[in-house]
Amino acid sequence: MFVSKLKVFLGAAVVAASALVTPLEAKAGCGYASHYGYQDGYHGQITANGERFNTYALTAAHPYLPMGTRLRVSHKNRSIVVRINDRGPYAYGRTLDLSYAAFTALAPPSRGEISVCYSRV
Repeated sequence: MFVSKLKVFLGAAVVAASALVTPLEAKAGCGYASHYGYQDGYHGQITANGERFNTYALTAAHPYLPMGTRLRVSHKNRSIVVRINDRGPYAYGRTLDLSYAAFTALAPPSRGEISVCYSRV
């Protein structure tokens, strides 16, 4: 009896949790972005989708958007289009990890972290 009630409870929890995040419906958002791939050892490494990471390409890492999704990322009066090819960021409070090239198109790399808004293209 306890086990069946536990299964029902856990099943309801899984359904409730899946209602919180629906990756295919997440079309836009705002948050903080950082850059990676420049002098940190990631250039040339394999990304989550199996391709080699190129720090000079306009790419980004996002926790759950489908691989290959194109995003328009904006910071102040600048915007670029990036392609999701990796998972991350793993630092608390960040929404996107941009490649070095993508980040430098929006802000000086010395900033380290910038506020951005993004939407699916």
